[in-house]
Amino acid sequence: MLYQNITMKKILFLLIVTPFLITCDSEDFNNANPYLPNYGFSIDIDLNLPSNSQLNFISNAIKYNDPGVGVRGIIVFNAGNGMFNAFDAACPNQPLAACSTMTISGVNAVCPCDNASYSLFTGQGNLEYPLKRYRVQVNGSIIRVYN
Repeated sequence: MLYQNITMKKILFLLIVTPFLITCDSEDFNNANPYLPNYGFSIDIDLNLPSNSQLNFISNAIKYNDPGVGVRGIIVFNAGNGMFNAFDAACPNQPLAACSTMTISGVNAVCPCDNASYSLFTGQGNLEYPLKRYRVQVNGSIIRVYN
């Protein structure tokens, strides 16, 4: 009877813990947005270059408008503790238009179409869709942003 009780506790524990283990994958995030196409790209950013030196300081952001990188370019943000965030520079709650390229305002990105503001720490704003997030890998002074 004691053996059955211990076995049942183990099974119950596994049933409870397994869903949490499956959903904790850091690479698994939803990047879907009906206004923004999903382009594949990869770019390496060298923090030793003068044009990227701003990213060496916490709460600073740089916007890249290179062709083929994101929908309207990307915004890369130093979130502190060696963590960097990368978001598309296209307004996430607007159809693509002349005004739908985000600008950087301190620790926020602002959409000129509707003046909606989004946190560069979280990507969240007050509208339906957050900023379109891209994956980031840090290897020393090189930041790789990709989709």
